[in-house]
Amino acid sequence: MKEDIQDTALHLRHVSPVMKKKIAVVTMGVKLGDEIKGYTRFRKIASMLVDAGFEVDLITSSFQHWEKAQRDTTRACYTESPYHVVFIDEPGYKRNLDIRRIRSHHIAARNMSEWFAAHRRDYALIYTEIPPNDVAYACACAAQESQIPFVVDINDLWPEAMRMAFDVPILSSLMFYPFTRDAHRVYQMLSAAVGTSDEYAARPAQDRSEPYPHETVYVGNDLSVFDAGIREHSDEVNKPAGEIWATYTGTLGASYDIETLVRASAQVARICPNFRVKILGDGPDRERLQTVTDQIGAPVDFLGYVEYGCMAAWLSKSDIVVNSLVKGAPQSIVTKIGDYLASGNPVVNTGSSQEFRSKVVHDGFGVNVEAGDSRALARTLERLARNSSLRKIMGAKARSIAEKEFDQSHAYLKIVHLIQTLIA
Repeated sequence: MKEDIQDTALHLRHVSPVMKKKIAVVTMGVKLGDEIKGYTRFRKIASMLVDAGFEVDLITSSFQHWEKAQRDTTRACYTESPYHVVFIDEPGYKRNLDIRRIRSHHIAARNMSEWFAAHRRDYALIYTEIPPNDVAYACACAAQESQIPFVVDINDLWPEAMRMAFDVPILSSLMFYPFTRDAHRVYQMLSAAVGTSDEYAARPAQDRSEPYPHETVYVGNDLSVFDAGIREHSDEVNKPAGEIWATYTGTLGASYDIETLVRASAQVARICPNFRVKILGDGPDRERLQTVTDQIGAPVDFLGYVEYGCMAAWLSKSDIVVNSLVKGAPQSIVTKIGDYLASGNPVVNTGSSQEFRSKVVHDGFGVNVEAGDSRALARTLERLARNSSLRKIMGAKARSIAEKEFDQSHAYLKIVHLIQTLIA
């Protein structure tokens, strides 16, 4: 008996520790390694899951969406993270709105299915973004086949957002049917949902009768990184004494009504000659917007894409920030809102999302303006430009909300707890 106990103890000393449960975090758009452009949401989620005791594979594309170029996946910077990065082959595309992008995602979805088929027993849960809808559906099927929980992070609505660029009766419905079909399937198959707004978190209910666990977790930002960017780059942003800056940052494309902002700025400048608009970002509409600016003599500076830390410095030197969306745009609480609030400036919002419009009023950090109305926008910008006390009050509220609700290190704990509950 004594020998049996000794043998058992000896055996236990040679047994590996209990294996950590592995999670697949899937995103086709993420900034990795030393890349300059891209989103950090899923990288942060992966890191926090590792901190919570899980093993994590961050599965993403070989194609870098923002650079429109293939990654050199052999670079050492992609191995210097607490999670393991898995690259899925994707051919890529040249433009955001392009039939080649649809084909590229379709191939990536097929390759994603092959990856999960070869690693069927590896994962305890799959966490994926939607869109792309077909990639999310490939993940849903893999989770179903492995009989593991499947969580969807809803950060945009396809094909709803696509209709902003192409909306032809009947034809659009036919073209976008595959996106509608895949979204319907994904929402029916999910175990839980995380939405970047209340609207997005509730969206799956339209395609299913069964209730499902869901959380709203804004995209937000890492406040410590934002503030560090201000400290590092503040001296690079030279602001003449007395100037008032209203700043927009982001894409110059179909969903974003920058032309109204340009025209409004010209009206404001007639009354407030020290008023200027700074545009940080790039996109297919830049050349046209520059032409409009030159034609009407608007006080607008197009600065192009700037690195994140430098962007934080520009926002911190600004006096007003503008969330400029076209009327009816499906976007809800977009990525840039976390940075806008962190800057401690009032937010002028032309977005149609009732959820965000209500938040602007309820939390008191800004003003809503109807999209496309340059006169109304000019009146609001003029009022804020001439009232430093109001800007200070709204800006303080903005920063407070950023700290409470948009700081990823705190807000994303809800995602970690949801995953722990599903696995348990």
